[in-house]
Amino acid sequence: MNQNFLDFIREYSNTPMAVAVSGGVDSVCLLCWLANVGANITCLHVNHGLRKNAEIETQYVRDLCKQLNVPCYIFYWTGEKPESGLEAAARDARYKFMTDFCHENNIDILLTAHQADDQIETFLMNLGRGSGLYGLAAMRRVSWRDGIKIVRPLLYVPRAELKQYCDDNGIKYFMDEMNADPKYTRVRIRQNRHVLSEKLGISDARILLAIQNLGRIRDSLDEKIMEMAASVINNRRAVFVDSFLFDQPMDIRLKLLGTLIQQIGGDEYQPRLNSLSNALDKLQHDCKFTLGHCTLRRLTGNILIVPEGSKTSFRTRHGKTKSTIKK
Repeated sequence: MNQNFLDFIREYSNTPMAVAVSGGVDSVCLLCWLANVGANITCLHVNHGLRKNAEIETQYVRDLCKQLNVPCYIFYWTGEKPESGLEAAARDARYKFMTDFCHENNIDILLTAHQADDQIETFLMNLGRGSGLYGLAAMRRVSWRDGIKIVRPLLYVPRAELKQYCDDNGIKYFMDEMNADPKYTRVRIRQNRHVLSEKLGISDARILLAIQNLGRIRDSLDEKIMEMAASVINNRRAVFVDSFLFDQPMDIRLKLLGTLIQQIGGDEYQPRLNSLSNALDKLQHDCKFTLGHCTLRRLTGNILIVPEGSKTSFRTRHGKTKSTIKK
């Protein structure tokens, strides 16, 4: 069993947790490791009904959990499926089933089986898109979704080690045919990633080290931006002089505006980078527009951000204009 996993999961000993198990090698190995260390877990499996073997996989997960003495709950994604964006819709549905279950059963932590190869592939995909710091720092080991803490204990464990463990111990798992379909960017990266090491000498370990270094910078930046956002948000309303935003370097400016919009609008994610960039351009002049379920307004050097549909007056109930000044 991987020492990196053991060191990380020790923090969560005796804590009730849910674990997402698809039936693939990564999640099956995670389930077995958690059961072997005596973690307090409940298995959650979502049958999307998208593959001919979906029910066979569901039954296998159910049987494996019975063998491991782990409670198991199965969810079925029924109804019409979108013709485009199916993969993203399936992911959203899966998380919705699982986070709803966690809320209903007083479970605060959901474990997923994202592993080191997933992390490297995410980095390379984002590199290809020209992403900045946040994209290149890839997945966080701990994040939040719908108020549930998402924990990835395998993020620095290679897929080959998980497969080797299952093979050595006669543990069955299923292969998703989508993982071999080259029409997906992630699959093409997976199939050709060896070139980086063999031709350029860029090893997986070096890429993971770069991701960790970028992650530390991202976390430090996040801490500063969260403090700045908290200083101007009051009852889901932010009012501040334009210099509070525009005196910052561009990267901080973009992330600060995104954080304000996310916290006030209540969306799971911040607006896309190009939308934030366009918003900054607009806010250099007197204007009023909506973004991320927020209304943004600038008037004579003051900026207001409120939930969409709220009043956009700069005046307080005492009739005075009030700005949070951070020059």
